[in-house]
Amino acid sequence: QVQLVESGGGSMQAGGSLRLSCAASGDPYNMRRMGWFRQAPGKEREGVAGMNRGNRSTYYADSVKGRFTISLDDAKNTLFLLMSSLKPEDTAMYYCAAGPPSIRAWYLRLGYDYWGQGTQVTVSS
Repeated sequence: QVQLVESGGGSMQAGGSLRLSCAASGDPYNMRRMGWFRQAPGKEREGVAGMNRGNRSTYYADSVKGRFTISLDDAKNTLFLLMSSLKPEDTAMYYCAAGPPSIRAWYLRLGYDYWGQGTQVTVSS
């Protein structure tokens, strides 16, 4: 079992920055891959950034590449998403996800077994 608790969402004007946190606890094997997803109203949940904890590989959606950074504090078992140069289209509920090693691509929801409750990010123009 894995528990994930997100925090750090809020409202921000375009161009600003926010840092999301995801406090993780539970079975380390089921946290070998971690990621951030987002879901805007009326849209599918999409992968934003992912990380392989074993080799520290990171992955990003094209829409956020160069603006968002995923990182991990092993000592605190906390995953972060630093979001810079925010745009109105970044507005969404952001979810932290975790799962065991998988051959599925990082951006596929099926590659993760555990999800947080989500934190809202709203960017105004």
